[in-house]
Parts: sequence; structure tokens; C-alpha cells
Amino acid sequence: MPVLDPNPQNGQKKMLLVFGAFIAIFVLIAIVATIAAP
Repeated sequence: MPVLDPNPQNGQKKMLLVFGAFIAIFVLIAIVATIAAP
């Protein structure tokens, strides 16, 4: 697997997926913190 992907669209999609996962986890933690807060 090359470092520089000849298909940038695939790499961009993967980066977007990772970024989306981070946002989803952050939102999940925020909701749990809001519910857990007294």
C-alpha cells in the first residue's frame, strides 16, 4: 500500500470517515455527560 494514494478521493473519504467518527464519539460523550450530570 503506497503512502501517496493514486486515488485521492478514497483517501479523502477515509479521512472524512475518521473525522466523522471523532465527532460522533464527542457527541456521545457530551450526551452521556449531560445525562450523568446531577
